[in-house]
Amino acid sequence: MDYAIRIILRQPWICKLYRYMCVMFLSMQVFLCSDLVTLLNPPEEPLPEHLLKVLYSCDELAMVQLDCVVYFDTGIISTLQLKQWSCVPGDPKIRTVELKLPDWLVYQSDGIIPDSQWVLSCMLLVSVRHRGFDDSERSIAAQDVAMLQLKPSFKRPLKQHLLCMSWSKQMLQLMRRLAKKQCPFEQETVHFLSSIFASTGETFGITKSLEPYGSEVLEFARAHTISYAWGMFSVWIFVSGPCQRRLCGVFHHVNSQNDYATPSVFLKSSGELHIQVEGDSKASTAFVSAFKVPMRQWCQISLVLEGREVTVSLVCFHNEQRTVHTMDHMLGQNMELDDTDGSFVIGGRNYVESAEGYFGPAVYYRNRIPQHSTSEVVIPDVLRTVNLTGWLQACQAFRLEMTVKITGFSLQAKPRTELGTCLDAFYEWMGEERLPSQAQCGLWEATVPKRRQAAKLAQILALKNGARGVSLPAVGRALYSLSLHKLDRARNAGAVSRILPLLLQAGCLADTRALHMSSVLYSIGLGVKKQPEKAWLLALLAAQQDDRLALLHLGHLHHQGLLGLPADPDLSYAYYANIAKQTIEDRHNPTLEQTFVEAVYLNRDEELSLQTNEDHHIFQWLKLQAHRGAAEAEQTIARLLFWGQQGVAPNIQEAVKHYERGAVQWEDLVSMYDYGIVLLQGHGVEKNVPKAISFLRKAMDRGSVPAMNALGWYYEQFERDYRRAAQLWEQADLLKSPDAALNLGVIHSQGLYPGKPADQFVAYQYYLRSAERGHIRGAVLLAEIWNTGIPGRVDRRPSDAVLRAKQAAEQNGYLGTVLRKALNSYLKNDMFHSLFYYTMAAESGYAVAQFNVAYLCENNAFGFLDPDFALSCMWKYYNLTVQSQNPNPYALVRMGDLLYEGQGHRQKDLLSAAEKYAQAALRNEPQGWYNLGLLAEEGFRLPLSVLVHLGLSELYMSDNSSLLSALYRRCRDSEDKDSYLPCSLALLNVYLRSFQTDRSAAIQFSTAVAMVIAPTIFLIIFNVCRRPVPVLSFN
Repeated sequence: MDYAIRIILRQPWICKLYRYMCVMFLSMQVFLCSDLVTLLNPPEEPLPEHLLKVLYSCDELAMVQLDCVVYFDTGIISTLQLKQWSCVPGDPKIRTVELKLPDWLVYQSDGIIPDSQWVLSCMLLVSVRHRGFDDSERSIAAQDVAMLQLKPSFKRPLKQHLLCMSWSKQMLQLMRRLAKKQCPFEQETVHFLSSIFASTGETFGITKSLEPYGSEVLEFARAHTISYAWGMFSVWIFVSGPCQRRLCGVFHHVNSQNDYATPSVFLKSSGELHIQVEGDSKASTAFVSAFKVPMRQWCQISLVLEGREVTVSLVCFHNEQRTVHTMDHMLGQNMELDDTDGSFVIGGRNYVESAEGYFGPAVYYRNRIPQHSTSEVVIPDVLRTVNLTGWLQACQAFRLEMTVKITGFSLQAKPRTELGTCLDAFYEWMGEERLPSQAQCGLWEATVPKRRQAAKLAQILALKNGARGVSLPAVGRALYSLSLHKLDRARNAGAVSRILPLLLQAGCLADTRALHMSSVLYSIGLGVKKQPEKAWLLALLAAQQDDRLALLHLGHLHHQGLLGLPADPDLSYAYYANIAKQTIEDRHNPTLEQTFVEAVYLNRDEELSLQTNEDHHIFQWLKLQAHRGAAEAEQTIARLLFWGQQGVAPNIQEAVKHYERGAVQWEDLVSMYDYGIVLLQGHGVEKNVPKAISFLRKAMDRGSVPAMNALGWYYEQFERDYRRAAQLWEQADLLKSPDAALNLGVIHSQGLYPGKPADQFVAYQYYLRSAERGHIRGAVLLAEIWNTGIPGRVDRRPSDAVLRAKQAAEQNGYLGTVLRKALNSYLKNDMFHSLFYYTMAAESGYAVAQFNVAYLCENNAFGFLDPDFALSCMWKYYNLTVQSQNPNPYALVRMGDLLYEGQGHRQKDLLSAAEKYAQAALRNEPQGWYNLGLLAEEGFRLPLSVLVHLGLSELYMSDNSSLLSALYRRCRDSEDKDSYLPCSLALLNVYLRSFQTDRSAAIQFSTAVAMVIAPTIFLIIFNVCRRPVPVLSFN
């Protein structure tokens, strides 16, 4: 029953007419002896304890039910059952019922009785119901209603509660009366973005979705304005380059049918805004703004939607000067806006590239239009704090200065013969004699002292290559190389402050590596003062230029909420998705600048012992075994050389030779597959498809599942035989091939699977299967679906999407190169450079690097770090490590120790320490069990939550001796042999103290001693017996 009908039913004359009709029909029913029911004395308003008389009869066994039907302003109808009794066939009867209506309909709200301000009307409904065929449904044979007129809450009586309330209830009631009523939080003002997003101009953006209001009133109002759009959107944008396509994404709404909805704003290649909306007839319409968006200025784009009218405004700021543009556009129909349908996107998405530059705060005023004026618009604080325009203006002045110098040096340079080899400019500078100073200098040769080295490098490049061979990026690369050269000679953090100006100048001249390195230094305060805002600015500048490590860095910052930035999984995903896609491309196009990412922990000697190089005895031994025909050695050498693993420098051409020898000479199954792949893709060797297919067929015939998948790929890409490709992939998928599951998902997504239409949900299932088997691209495609969802099939899972994209992004080969530099430095006992490079990787969010940084700071070999910095470093990076998906047990123990000790300005936190020890213990770390025992011995009572987490009974809380025995016993019984003796001694100590306090435990003690000492003595004797017997020498 809709709202209009409910209003009519509240009219008094309608109620009287209804009653007269009921009396007439009642007389007929009594005469005919049929089913009847009527309310004889219904109250006019809800009254307490009213005695209601009901006349009823039935022609067969039935039930009489009395209900109260309540109508709310939100359109919701609630039926409350008040009474129910049996009806036996016979003459009509009258039953008196005490009417017990809900207190919130009868009395005033008083802290115990809730408010009923959203009730529109209510009525009494009595009915005769017969049992249905399935004994559950009852058909209504007769009914009667009576409307109740509701009084305002303040006119109702106060209920005199008969029961004595407890003191706590009285206080609660008093608090409710005194406290200000607060509505639950609702997203009426939605902040899609509250920080800054650096956009590379590709198909990456921030996806946001909205849920219906929790408030029934707000949701009712929202639903009724869907066909009459009412709201305001605003987004800040800094365009750094023209749109390279016809349209570039700024802010758009994509509905559940994957179509553009209201509103969608794009930037045209000519600079105007393209605004598209959807009408209530489902037809889309678009118009173009009468103004252009200027470049290199912060501008706020605002859209006010009001029925069929759109107001577009643009407010831009340049050197504190404001420029305002406004236009109104009237449509031929009302706009439709359902903000819970689909998602909103800032920047780009699958089929549209983003505008190139930076996006600032984006706000949506939901179902309301606030009072606003373009004259009141100010630059948000977050944009002022970063001061992007200040950096760009200073950088532009420096670039102009260097351009003048390059021009002057180029005119001064004499023609030179081309050198046989090309060296970095700074190396030539380091090797040459300093040029004699001129007696007179041109104005363009004068330079600021801090920029003297940049000018000198520009002069060398100009003299070497002439006007055509020198550019600002070339000078930037030379400055970065000079910075690394100076860094290589540094032995402590003090040298960083002298290198930083060179890095900043190189970054200003478009070297993104220098920008990222500077960002890391400002972030951690290594050799320089910490400046979080400047660190964020430099990271944004590098990421906007598509620097891989900077993208990882920003993804990590917004994932964890570091440097004072808000945690935002959608923004974090936008960065991780970019680097994850580049990781896939980089792995298909290996270069010498990439190295395989290896998770090597510095506290694990067995992992360090596997590191080698071309001159190391391990590598030489492998080469010898390979020459002797050991197929596994051939495979290992080829893998080490192809991917640059375990300290071996990448050498793809040499790796291909080993693949070929393993495949041709040794006919090794794995080598045949690998050799076929490099021939098929032309990596390190000329592409030869027929030869590649020959080796892949041989490998498949001998049972190679990867070769089966590769042949399927060949049939799809080269033969376009999708049926044969699908057959091979189905077979490989049954054999748990991650590549096959991925390929099946792709052809299902694109509608290429023979005989089946495109099905995104089936593709999603295959992507999930591929990702769970460890495939990087499968994880990336799975994350894409989790980021956007599949309407009606897969919900959005932003947090899970971030983790999948992060895992893929952290396999990037450029990150692997930084890790390799760090590990090589550590193996050479160069702790400073090891810390430096591990820190760069750690600031990208890589958990292994974070652990290694903390480990280096903890040990602080040779005292190369300030003690305060080392302690702060340990706290930060051990804490980050334990928050990862698979925390290192040693990190859990050390973090527990830091919490236990509470060094510096931090206080002790024994509860958190116990939780960290418990996590370590559950990861088979005996030190965790041992430290828990020490806490218990010191009198700290382990909380029940920790005991439950450890799988221990709550009974241990009352028996400390039994608890200690259980903890040390588990420590002793762990797989770590080194922990056996100390844990056994600790357990023995517990039994000794128990014996001293309870002599009745003597037998138990002797048994325990035997159990503890006997294995220890046995191990000692066994080790002695295993010692080699000396052999007499007759020489």
